[in-house]
Amino acid sequence: MKRIALTLAVLLAPVAAQAQTLQCSAPTQVERPRPDLPTPQQPRRVLPIGSYTLAITWSPEYCRTRRDDARNAFQCGGANRFAFTLHGLWPDGEGKDWPQYCAAAPILPDAVIAKNLCVTPSAQLLQHEYAKHGTCMGVPPAAYFDESRALFQRLRFPDMMALSRRPNLTAGQIASAIARLNPGMTAQSMRVTTNQRGWLDELWLCLDKRRRFTTCPAHQGGVTANTRVKIWRGGRQAG
Repeated sequence: MKRIALTLAVLLAPVAAQAQTLQCSAPTQVERPRPDLPTPQQPRRVLPIGSYTLAITWSPEYCRTRRDDARNAFQCGGANRFAFTLHGLWPDGEGKDWPQYCAAAPILPDAVIAKNLCVTPSAQLLQHEYAKHGTCMGVPPAAYFDESRALFQRLRFPDMMALSRRPNLTAGQIASAIARLNPGMTAQSMRVTTNQRGWLDELWLCLDKRRRFTTCPAHQGGVTANTRVKIWRGGRQAG
């Protein structure tokens, strides 16, 4: 009962929250991921790094249609509860193209996976992120995920439950609400992405070479600031 009360208190708190893991217990044994390799559609591309994107996912929306999928059981089933999760830290190029799959990637050690599952709750996604993006930073897996996790855990977020109830909510209002809580960030430092039905999907935070917030380039993507956005709160919420 105390755990339930604490979880509800975190969900309903009107103050900014640092931790976006509402409740997570790492498994005693982790899934062994498959190799993640370049393809003709996603080829190896070695380019100079011009900036970075920190991509984070709104987990309630991600899990909305995946609760019965065994591949997503750790994130979307059982007792674990997430708000935002870390998708990954992506090196960007100096133009519209970005580096990817820059070198062969080892299968991630169990210890690295276990350390990061409560931030990025998928062993296969962790493998993919290092193979596609981490190899282009020239650091071993542990260092890549330590930096990614540190950047993510420094973020502050508003009460997303309250924000989800705001009438006629726009992408610009979401960006402004988050930027106000993070020193150095502006609403122009992020792109808001939605699915085809207009529900919040991800936030892409734009960083310079020194991992400081910066204005996103015009080609970064995302919806326009005046686009209406809905935020799925989880459960059987209607609408």
